[in-house]
This record gives sequence, C-alpha cells and structure tokens, in this order.
Amino acid sequence: MADYDYDLFVIGGGSGGVRAARVAAALGKRVGIAEEYRFGGTCVIRGCVPKKLFVYASQFAEQFEDAAGYGWTVPEATFDWKTLVANKDREIGRLENLYKKNVESSGGQTFNTRATLLDRHTIRLEKEKRTVTADQILVATGGRPAAHPALPGNEFCISSNEAFHLAELPKAIVIEGGGYIAVEFANIFHGLGVQTTLVYRGTEILSRFDMDLRKALHETMEQKGIRILCHSLLESVHRRTDGRLDAVVKEGETLVADQVMLAIGRTPNTEGLGLEAAGVELGKVGEIIVDEYSRTNVDNIWAIGDVTNRVQLTPVAIHEAMCFVETAFKGNPTRPDHDTIATAVFSQPEIGTVGLSEDEATKRFAELEIYRAHFRPMRHTLSGRSEKMLMKLVVDATSRRVLGAHILGPDAGEMAQLLAIPIKAGLSKEDFDRTMAVHPTAAEELVTMYRPTYLVKDGNRVD
Repeated sequence: MADYDYDLFVIGGGSGGVRAARVAAALGKRVGIAEEYRFGGTCVIRGCVPKKLFVYASQFAEQFEDAAGYGWTVPEATFDWKTLVANKDREIGRLENLYKKNVESSGGQTFNTRATLLDRHTIRLEKEKRTVTADQILVATGGRPAAHPALPGNEFCISSNEAFHLAELPKAIVIEGGGYIAVEFANIFHGLGVQTTLVYRGTEILSRFDMDLRKALHETMEQKGIRILCHSLLESVHRRTDGRLDAVVKEGETLVADQVMLAIGRTPNTEGLGLEAAGVELGKVGEIIVDEYSRTNVDNIWAIGDVTNRVQLTPVAIHEAMCFVETAFKGNPTRPDHDTIATAVFSQPEIGTVGLSEDEATKRFAELEIYRAHFRPMRHTLSGRSEKMLMKLVVDATSRRVLGAHILGPDAGEMAQLLAIPIKAGLSKEDFDRTMAVHPTAAEELVTMYRPTYLVKDGNRVD
C-alpha cells in the first residue's frame, strides 16, 4: 500500500461527514476532515435544528390563546425577534463545537478550510495552502438552496439560509415553493405574526406526500390566515422606493412584502471541488453519481448525503456514513437501505409519515384497504380550536401488510418515528389490531380502526 497521510479524508463537516470521520477514527484509522464553513453542516447550522427552534417559537401564540379554555389568564404577549435569533445562535454555537470535538476526541484531525481534489488521492487545503494525501476520500459536502437566476429581481430575494439571520422580523413575506421547507417557513413566519403568502406552481403543496394530508394541511393553513396560491409562480421582484418589495405573480397580481423567500429545491455542492480532476462522474444536476455502496466511479472516492441527491434527509446521510464505514473499513459491504423512511413536516399542524402513500400503493398493489380517521383532538375540546387531526393507514388487502401510515396533527413526527418500526418490520393490520390502545391519546386511533373506510381495487376507489 502506498504511504498516504491519511487512511480517510472527509470533505464536508455535516452530519454524515462527521459521523464517518468519528467512527473511522475510533477504529484507529488516520482520519482528516475539512469543513469550509461551520462544523455541523446544513442540519445543525442552518437547517433542521434552528428551524425546529423557530417552529417552537412560532407555536406559542396559539398556545397562549388555547390556555384560556383551560382556566388560564395570559396577559397580552409580546415577541422579540432579536432575542430568538440570539438564543438560537448560542445553541447552534454549542452544537458546532460539539460536532468538532467529537471528531477530535475520537482521534480525527479537523481543518476549517475549503478542501479540493487535485487527483484521486491528493487534497489541497486551500486556507493552509498545502496538500495532503489519503487512501480513501469521502465527499459529504451536502447541498444548498437552489438559485433562481431567471427570475428578474432574484437579487432581492432570500433563501432559508438568510431567514435564520434576518435583522428584523418582516411584517409581510412571500415564499415561493411548495415543498417542506417552504411550508414550514410559511407556518413559522405566520405563527410569529407575519402576513404570509405561499406561491407554488403545482396543483397542491407537498408533492410526494399522501394527498389527504396535503389537502387537509392546505385547508388548515388557509383557515389560520396563510394565503396559498397554487398553479402560480413569481414573475418578477422589484425594490420599491420605501424599501419594501413588489412581488409580481403569474396572474398579474402584485404582492407587497418586506421579504421574498425562494424555497424551490436544493442543489448539490459539487462546484469547484476538483471532482473532474479526480475523474469523478457527475449527474445532470451536479450530483455525484454513486453505486449502491456509495462508491463513485473512482474506486477510492465515495460520496454520501445530499451531494448524491438520493434522499435529502439528515438521518439518511448518517445511515449512509455508517454503511460506508462498514464497507470501506470493516470488510462488511453494506448497502444503505432507502426503503420505508419515516419523515416529518414541522408545519402547524405537523405531518408525520412513513411508507407508501395511497397513490403510490395504488400503482403497486391490486387491492388496498384504506383506514381513515378525521377528528378533533382532545386537546382542542376545551380550547375551542376547530383544528382537526387526520390519521390514515394504507394496507395491502392480500397480504394484510401495513404499507403506509400518515398523520396530520400534534406530535405527528413523534408518532411517525415509532410507526416506522412496525412498518419497517412488515407487520400486518392484525398486529396493529391486537395491540392494546393507550387511552386517552390521539395515537390510539392507529390501533382501533377495525373497519376500512374504503377499498381501492385496480386503481379505483370502492366505498
């Protein structure tokens, strides 16, 4: 074996890259990892974690209102955006230091610099102006919010990155997009008192989620006061003389806002990494093409996480990192398992889902049983809030296997994590039915829906 500086060098200090570096170093491997921005990556620094903190902040307005029905008198509340941002930054800083420390305490070496490939074994550390070599190289540089250069006035728009650091809370915001990032931020800003409009080119928000949940969330968001324009898109954005923005939509209407946010997808971070020099093959949107073991066409270079544009979720990147270590350093070739992944949308109410939607299952199975419950959760009976909860199970009528579970309502994400276990294990509807309910809970509906709401045969609904 050639004499390299490192057994493994990781480019990218996000959740996937840090996990791979830390675990490989703990095995006694010589590991280096470079991150040009901040350790923790998108999820920790400007993604899942700060977003969830903002979600919590935005929920208090409704909680103060609901308290009255339970006998509490809550004085008129005020909100300070700068306090939220400062406290969020403090927590993110703590996590960033922890991520870096975990690598170093395992024996790895960290570098705060951009790293680029000169060839298949040589990495240039740009800030340090020197090169190192590695036997195995792992690229885990993640992705970034997609730009919209064709939009006139795009230079006046922000992305989710900037949304976490706004100097002032806007009075009004227009968000273009219909995915989970757009939907979550629409709910966050609305919950903080911002006049919010969501503009989406598609038929319904949250494509690839179950249609019942999509429609129910859309309806609830509009009832709360969020304006949603489907079959629409931004045509231009202009800066007004008073400093505000005019966002012109396809129908010709002008929406006046303080901020316009673009949430139209994400782009893999592969530009300028030297991948071409190393001979690494890229796909049509710039993603790194990998095989089922996360190996590129160059046999000592690997890639995991969003940069591969497979499944853009933090736990998936971490899972792929663990599989990479098994394959590259433990002699145990392990494929990442991308089937039946639970996920959540932290909207208000939130969505938790795992497995196949009804539409997806209809394409694969001849006959389905659909179990559906739509009800007002107990927590709203005294608060007076009209918001309803939706639970749905998709079952293969032949094998009786539960193919998917979909929830809209409080704590839906928590329930989806637990539901992922029986659905991943392939349990049947009878297994659900013979499970004792926990009463009184909303989740008990999942084990007490004994009769199907309707059937689907050869793609057609049968009531």
